[in-house]
Amino acid sequence: MIVVLDTTPIISLLKINRLDLLEKLYGMVIIPQAVYFELTDNEKYRSEAEIISDSNFIVRKDINDINALKTFRDTMMLDLGESEAIILAHELKADVLLMDESKGRKAAANLNIPLSGTLGVLIDGFDAGILSASEVNESLEIMQKAKRRINSHLIQQVKDHMNK
Repeated sequence: MIVVLDTTPIISLLKINRLDLLEKLYGMVIIPQAVYFELTDNEKYRSEAEIISDSNFIVRKDINDINALKTFRDTMMLDLGESEAIILAHELKADVLLMDESKGRKAAANLNIPLSGTLGVLIDGFDAGILSASEVNESLEIMQKAKRRINSHLIQQVKDHMNK
């Protein structure tokens, strides 16, 4: 399974101390160089950067088409990490792109890239028996307290899914 990630799902999983879900659910995951730099370049988040650097299941990969990147950024008005993640997912014909930002998700959907996000990872973890319902609910609370912007409608969808 080819899984490409943008920055936000990784940050959210770090906030809830469940980066391990990526490896348990998907094995190896791929991030573009720009996402890696977004995650590791800020001195304020040195411990998080070390976690990312030490996670051998997170593989960095360059995009091939630099011209497409410039065109994509200019027309879609996305940041570099989002743009590279979308282009890399497209180039690799990824099974899924994990991205939370709505503008980036819309751009990826226009390229028919299969999408999920942090909440999708939690649902996958629940469905796989890795997370209990209480662990998912606790994770949602932690993300909300950490000011991760999550639509209340999406939170309800996660809770409804667990109650099926």
